[in-house]
Parts: sequence; structure tokens; C-alpha cells
Amino acid sequence: MAYRLPDPASRGADSKVLAVLGPTNTGKTHLAIERLCAHSSGAIGFPLRLLAREVYDRVVAIKGREQVALITGEERIEPKGARWLLCTVEAMPTRADLAFMALDEAQLCADRERGHVFTNRLLQVRGREETMILGSSIMQPMVRALVPEAEIVSRPRFSTLSHAGAKKLSRIPPRSAIVAFSAEQVYAMAEMLRRFRGGAAVVMGGLSPETRNRQVALFQSGEVDYLVATDAIGMGLNLDVGHVAFAGLSKFDGVRNRRLTTIEMAQIAGRAGRHQRDGTFGTLAGMGGRDAAFTDEEIWAIEDHRFPPLDRIFWREAKPRLDSLTHLIEDLSRSPERPELAPAPEAIDLAVMRRLAEDPQIAAAVRGRGAVARFREVCSLPDFRQHGPETHARFVTRLWDDLRSGYLGSDYVAARVSELDNPSGDIDTLQGRIAAIRSWAYIAQRPDWVLAREEMAGRARAVEARLSDALHARLTERFVNRRTAVLMRKTGPDAALLPVAMEGDELLVDGEKLGTLQGFRFKVDPAAHHSDHKLLLAAAERHLPDLLAEQAETLARAIGEGGANLALDAGAIVHEGEALARLRPGKDLLSPGLELEAKLGAIPPVQGRALQAAIEGWMVDKLAVLEPLVQLAEASRAIAGGPELRALLIRLIERGGVVERADSGFDGMQPAQRDALRKLGVRIGALSLFVPAMLKPAPLAAWRELARIQGLAPPEARGEMPPVIPLPPTRHQGYPPLGYRGVGQQAIRIDMAERLLRMAHTQRVNATNRMSFPIDPALARSMGLSLESNTHLLRLAGFTPSAPRPLAEGAFGPPAPTTWRWRPPRRQAPAAAPPPKPAAGNAFAALAGLVR
Repeated sequence: MAYRLPDPASRGADSKVLAVLGPTNTGKTHLAIERLCAHSSGAIGFPLRLLAREVYDRVVAIKGREQVALITGEERIEPKGARWLLCTVEAMPTRADLAFMALDEAQLCADRERGHVFTNRLLQVRGREETMILGSSIMQPMVRALVPEAEIVSRPRFSTLSHAGAKKLSRIPPRSAIVAFSAEQVYAMAEMLRRFRGGAAVVMGGLSPETRNRQVALFQSGEVDYLVATDAIGMGLNLDVGHVAFAGLSKFDGVRNRRLTTIEMAQIAGRAGRHQRDGTFGTLAGMGGRDAAFTDEEIWAIEDHRFPPLDRIFWREAKPRLDSLTHLIEDLSRSPERPELAPAPEAIDLAVMRRLAEDPQIAAAVRGRGAVARFREVCSLPDFRQHGPETHARFVTRLWDDLRSGYLGSDYVAARVSELDNPSGDIDTLQGRIAAIRSWAYIAQRPDWVLAREEMAGRARAVEARLSDALHARLTERFVNRRTAVLMRKTGPDAALLPVAMEGDELLVDGEKLGTLQGFRFKVDPAAHHSDHKLLLAAAERHLPDLLAEQAETLARAIGEGGANLALDAGAIVHEGEALARLRPGKDLLSPGLELEAKLGAIPPVQGRALQAAIEGWMVDKLAVLEPLVQLAEASRAIAGGPELRALLIRLIERGGVVERADSGFDGMQPAQRDALRKLGVRIGALSLFVPAMLKPAPLAAWRELARIQGLAPPEARGEMPPVIPLPPTRHQGYPPLGYRGVGQQAIRIDMAERLLRMAHTQRVNATNRMSFPIDPALARSMGLSLESNTHLLRLAGFTPSAPRPLAEGAFGPPAPTTWRWRPPRRQAPAAAPPPKPAAGNAFAALAGLVR
């Protein structure tokens, strides 16, 4: 089938074709909008949904919402009787009787993926009265050859574009766009700009139009001064950009990694210097060597807008045979006969079609013109997720299977849309969901595919809007730091010049929160990126001394009046969660040292010394509960008490006022030493020697803190100390707690244990038979001590139970009580008296003198 050019005469004698060709920033689109609105009806086809939406809003402002339609694959706003249509190229009406038709960015006829669509519109779409072709001047030979009736008009660029060389990223001027060619490189550039310039807006092809618009608005409003984008920026985005910096000059085009063509470079660089303002372009220094720099020929071509013209554009049969699947694929794969047309590379729809045709079940089901046409439409579903033919073919296969029965049910489509209605996740996750919802938005627009089309399309658009809002928020959160942007805009790098205000405990600059002054430490707002901390600290530093002095005076006064909420925790003196000082080991356990936290060094000297004195005074009061141990420590330094007594007193101090009697050495002491021990307040028990005043929560907690400072690992100290507590099934180092003795599955407080043992001995002494006597368990039971635990305790003290004899056969009555025997534990013998001194004049006396 040979391709024939349309007959100009068939369009009417008054039909006019105008090709407006030229570089960027020549007002071509503006001219097309003027011509559209001058006619009674018309349509313009754009390469991007984003551009179609932008122009739709402009035409609505002129003609009214009821007269204008927006037609794209994913969104259709079609008021009844609308006469002016703004479309994507794929969605352009090809047979509508409209007075005006225009094709934008016609040079995309040479695009590998979509070029054949643009070529078809170039050759087939005509307005009843006027047709306009907009594009680069490189299209001039193709327009002359393929549209010979067209009048070609060249338009000069409104401003000049000049090369500015290579610059470091830190030297790129404000109002610049940095262009990268991968998502990873875009993220890296945006992260660096956030670090030292307050951030950047991000524009990538994978963003939804809504997200892209909001990111562009972020830049256009001046909230950020930099834009980081992929080459998607080169397609019709009108931005207030003064300089375009290329992060590289190579990209992967879907087939191979190659250097940009000069026309591609110019299309991107042309975003700089819009309207009457001149612009510059260049590269980023240090981003890849010689291959990342423009050649002299490329610079000359971009500045003078001189590029090699296109000698061929891509073509594919637009009206294939639909009588069979085989003929459909053959026609779409046919080569053109005109030399100006080149066969289009296999597009995603044809690749999917071939894969599905290989399935015998699918191929057998595609019979008849209607089924073949429907099959072609299903395979034309765009690959919004950019997963490639294999993955996209699986999705299309499921869609085809669902559509074979006729329509997709509303419940089914609603469920698929609802699955994607989740605004949580990171940037990549949200981009994936937006790509997926765009597929369902496309599907929902088809009235022959979906029941309740309007409702389902509305749901899909609503989900896309919510996901777009979330993605915009994530991009802004990650790549825009409003604090740093304000700092750089107000003062540049000298943050010490900033006027900082204090509201409560928050430090603000120009209404933006820098952080909080928590106690005596300035903390950067947790929402700030780690790289911003240095800048924010510098901004607050000059205001801190006066604020810290005021804080110190207030706290010292509160400590002196007893109103400060100080606590001793893990060796630190803490105020409202903030450590002010730390205890360090002293000459002994009861004499710790005090060391202020380093952050208090920022307090002016006078207020700092006053605060330290107040903390030391509080510490003295806090440790006053250890006075009983302090008295033992003083007695341990008295040589007259003897080494045995002094050693025992030291052990009592080191163990929190409780030691086991069995290994205390008490039973080997002299009576005078025992009396001295009692006078110091030490209670002598059957199993323990203890200081009753220490068996309270406050003294034990204070002693535990001091013991940990010395490197000891004492058990836990309880906040409340009932007589008996349960023990956990699995013991660990913290059990039994300080002041308790473990007895089976329970622990009993030391003084309560000794009270029970004292009562047991009293009952033994008063018993008629001291060799076998009962012990009343009533007191133990009233404390909450179980029979097993009580028995355990009595056994530790030398008591042995004897089971009562069972009642004789036939006898009745209560069983006899358990009787006990007591065997005194082996005690240490009292220390032997010193030997008598030898008499004077004795030979042994002389020897003793020599030994001394």
C-alpha cells in the first residue's frame, strides 16, 4: 500500500496551511492561541498533557468554560457543544470538521517512540479554514516536501542566548535550572542545593502534571531560586529562568547511552532568557570530564540557532487493515515508500501486540473487524509505569481478558482505584502509584470499556490529585529547606547578622523556626536537614549568652527556694530531662565529686558559678539521707575500734547498710566492739547485720547511685518497700532488690525477716519442750509470706520442721501442728586475748623488744 499525500483541493480553496518555524522563545504557541480564538472552532495538539492543560486554562479565561474542551488520554473535560479543543497529539480529533487545527512541536516527528503519531497528524490533520504547524526550523525541508501547500514563516527569538562556561554548583546564580538525565542525578543535585542554597524545585517526566505544576509554582513564586529537572524541562515549560546548567551532555534514549544532539541541547538551553530577557547556558564544573563540556561547534549552533535539518521523519501506517490480527501487525510494520519517511522503530503498542499475538488463545479470540479494532485500542494503552514491553504486556493481557466479556464493572474499577489511594510512602513509591493511577485514569476515560465512566474517571482523577499532593509534599520536605532559603535570601552566608526572635523556648528567624532552647542547649529543629545544623547554630549563637545567663539565674533561684525539679539519675543531676552535672568517683563511696556538663560552659562566668553553687547545695541535701552511713564511715576511721570493727563498718557502707551475719566476722568480735556497733545504730539479727534507717526507698536509691559511680553493679532499689514482694520466675542481676532477702518465690524485707526470726526464737525459749516446739505462722501470713517462703526463711536460721504424726485409724480431729527443732549455727570463736607481756629483765622480753 503506497502512501499518498492528501489532496489540498479537497480541503477547500480558502483553506490555508501555515508553518511557523523557529527556535524557542519566539511566541509560536502564543500566536497559535490567538489564531485558535479568532476562528469559530478549532483544536491544538500538544506533546504533553501538562501543556494542553496550561493552554486550556488560558483559553477558558477567553472563551468561557462551557465553550472549551480538554481532551487527553487520562483526562477529558468535554462540555456539550464545546467548539475549542486543547488536546494531546494522540487524542487530537483527526476527522472533526473544525475551522482551525494546529500541531505543536512538530519536530517530534523524529522522536523514536511517538514520531509516527506526529507525522500522521502533520500529514492528515487539516482545519477547514486554517492549519498551523509549529516547530523548530529543522523541520523546514520536511514541511516543503510533505506539505507543499504550506506557507513557511520564520520567527526570530525574542532574546539572545549565550554560553557562560562551566561553573561549580555552589557558584550557579539564582534563578537557574540544573538539568540532569537520571532520577539519581536529579536527587543528588537537589540535595546539594538544599544544603547550601535552601533547596530546589524538582521537575521530572515521572511526575504527574499536578505535581509538576506545583513544583514549578514553587520556583516561579521565588520560594526557591533553583530548579533541578530532567530534559522534560525542554518541552514547552515557560519558566522565569536566567541560566540553564547541564549536569551532563549524555543520556540513555531507551536503546543506548549517547550524546545529546545539538537540537536537543538547544531545546533545553532555550528555557533560559524567556521573553525579552537574555539568558545563558553552560555546564557544571567537575561533572564528567571533557565529554561533559560543549564543543565550539555546539556553542555556535546553539547561540546562532543553526542546526542540521531533518532529512527523514518516522512514519507508520495510520489506517491498517483490521480484517485480521495478522494483517494488522503486517501493516503496522510496513516500510513507507517515500524517501522522506523512515519506518518507525517498534513502539510499545506494537511490541505488546506482537507478544499477545504469540498466545494461541488470544490470537484465536481476535476475530472480525470489531475484535481486531478493540484489540488494537487495548494494546495502545500507554506504558505510564515505564516498565518495558514484557511487564506492560502482562498488564495489557489482564486488561484484554477482563474486556472480552464486554465492559469492566464499576466495582472492579473502583477496587483497583481504591488500592492505589494511599498517600503514604517515599518519593519513588508515590511516583509508582501515580503512574499506576494514570493507567486506570486512561482506562476509565473509555466509554466502551468502563460502565459508569464519569464516576470512575472522577474517582481516578481524585486519587491522582491526592497522590500528587503527597508527592509534592515529599519533594518539598526532602529538597526544600525554607529556613536555609530565608537565611540565604536575607543575609547570604553571614548568618550571624540575622535578627533572631525568641518566643517561649523557640528561636525564630523571619517567622521560621530555627530550633528550641531546651534548658541550656540549643537544639536545631528536628525537621531541619543535618547539613543545615551548622548554619542554624551560627544564626542562633550570638543570641545565646544573654538567654543562657537569664536561664541560669532563674534556675539557681528556684534550686535555692526548693522549687526546682531536680533528680539524680544514672549519676547525672537532671532538670526536666536535661543533665546539668554528673557525679564522678571521689576518695570514697560517700564522697563523690561533681562535674558540670560542658554545655554549661557557655553561661557567662558570674551566673555559671552561682548555678554551680546551687547544684552543689542541692546535692548535699539529696545525700543527707545517707547520714547513718556517714556516721559509720567516721567510726571506721577511728583506730581504737580495732581492725575487725573497722572492716565490718566499711563492708556495711559498701553494701548499703546490710551484710550477712555469717560472713561478717561479728561473732568473732570482742564484747566492746559489739557494743560499739550497737551504739552506731547497727541492728544485730539472726541472719543479717543492718542499719534500719537505710531500709527505706530514698536512702537506698541514693546509695545505689553512688555505688554505680564507683563501678559497682548493685541490685535495683524499689520506689516502695512493702514487707513481702514476689520474685519473677526468671532471676536476673537486679533481684532480690536492695533491702530484701530472697526466700523461695518471694523476697522479704530484711527487718521483717529478722522480726519473724526473733519471734520464732521467743516461742522456742517459752516452749515447754525446747527440743520440739510449734511456731505460730500468723505474723508471717499477715505480712503476705507464703508457708513455703516462711519455711525457707526458718531453715536459713537453723530451724528444722518435723511433720506431725498422722491420726490413728478411726481417730478424728484437727491434725497436730508442725513442730520445729533448732540447732545453733556454728559461730566464730571470740578473738583470743593478747598474750601477757614478758616480765622485765626476762630474755624473752629482750627478744620481744628487738622484734618491735
